[in-house]
Amino acid sequence: MDMEKLQKIIQEDCALLPDRPLVVGVSGGADSLCLLDALHLLGCSLVVAHFDHGLRPESAADALHVRQEAESRGLPFVTSRQDVAAFARREHLSIEEAARIARYTFLYAQARACNAQAIAVAHTADDQVETVLMHLLRGAGVAGLKGMTYRIVHLEWDSAIPLVRPLLAVWRSEIEAYCQLQGLQPLHDSTNADTTFFRNRLRHELIPCLAGYNPRIKDVVWRMSQSLSGDHEVLQLATLDAWQKICLRQQDGYVELSAGALLSYPSGLQRSLIRKAIACLRPLLRDIDFAAVERALDFVAVPTDSGHMDLIANLVLWIEDGRVFLAEDDVCVVDEGWPQMPPEKEIVLPVPGEVQFGGWRLVTTMLEDIDFAGLAESMQDPWQAWLDADLLTLPLLVRTRRPGERFRPLGMDGHSMKLSDFWVNEGLNRRARSGWPLVCSGEELASVPGFRPAHPFRLTTQTRRAVHLQWFPPPVDDV
Repeated sequence: MDMEKLQKIIQEDCALLPDRPLVVGVSGGADSLCLLDALHLLGCSLVVAHFDHGLRPESAADALHVRQEAESRGLPFVTSRQDVAAFARREHLSIEEAARIARYTFLYAQARACNAQAIAVAHTADDQVETVLMHLLRGAGVAGLKGMTYRIVHLEWDSAIPLVRPLLAVWRSEIEAYCQLQGLQPLHDSTNADTTFFRNRLRHELIPCLAGYNPRIKDVVWRMSQSLSGDHEVLQLATLDAWQKICLRQQDGYVELSAGALLSYPSGLQRSLIRKAIACLRPLLRDIDFAAVERALDFVAVPTDSGHMDLIANLVLWIEDGRVFLAEDDVCVVDEGWPQMPPEKEIVLPVPGEVQFGGWRLVTTMLEDIDFAGLAESMQDPWQAWLDADLLTLPLLVRTRRPGERFRPLGMDGHSMKLSDFWVNEGLNRRARSGWPLVCSGEELASVPGFRPAHPFRLTTQTRRAVHLQWFPPPVDDV
């Protein structure tokens, strides 16, 4: 094993500092024991961390062996044990996935506890080949086929502490030779031969089979991963640039994109943009299915009659007026120009007075002397309403809709209709309705802001006093 090359990888690719703690995950096998020994010889400040999965009878003895390896080098040692099989059954996970979750939960907890600069694990070039083939068989794109990287921040575990893989360019044969040369005594994990595990089947069955077609298959796959890693960087830069042009809004629970701008890019970049949109809402989703991405793009190009579809991982997709929305299925997405208030909330509206919510202001005044001719222009403004004060029940209330509620809009001669039908006729977006504020006199709707006052409270020649309602939108920030 080339120690000078390893030193360069540690400094440049892993970006590790010699004087800050580094948690190194050590199972006791050849790969992790080699990593421990090499990092120690290169002067890294190490904390040795061993996780006992409780899957083998000899696991307690393995933990003791790793402890002795740490103590012989004068290094701090931390360990933990969990019944991973029971954890897998309880959470309905495969043994492999349960072991991964339990192990990384432990490693990151230790890294935070000792303020470590990173966590080092012993993934090798052979592991890289196996990982790429696994992704290939699952139908991954460039992001999967590039395989693992020397340094990565896994948001599912921690937003700041990176995971580093210093041995990613070192083959297992080199590691075995290093262990023999250094007199190391690695443990043997019997589960590595168990072909019920997917990765082990790749290692013991698929790769030897592929080697029959090309004896250097592992070198070929590893070089491909390196090449695609560079291509992925280029694609990521192009995606970030395009994202600035297509993303109209990005909030908690949803993103809003320009459909036209999205479709103007080549199909490969479209896929990358859809994957980024999904990742904004589901950063912990490990495998974004190619079929889901294609369904999303097909929908954007030719929307269904409903203009709505379920996508993946409880995310929904819909399109309106050339805008694509991707949102969590329980999130109500509202436009910035809509007055909104929390559903089922009520606010007492004094007259005269003022209330505020969501950046909007509602101002009320009382007029004793009414100049009907002077009111004509303001009566055309849907954000102003004039109501007969003597027909109102004061104080007024502002609230959101109730199930089955009816409204008697001005211009229908006192006839009532379902509020939902009124909104359909007026073209109010369905997403706006649950939080749309309503002005009420007792139990009856007196005004639907942005549309019309109610017929029973209209001004007539008999009106002596009037209540004026005026809605003011949030101020527009100066650019």
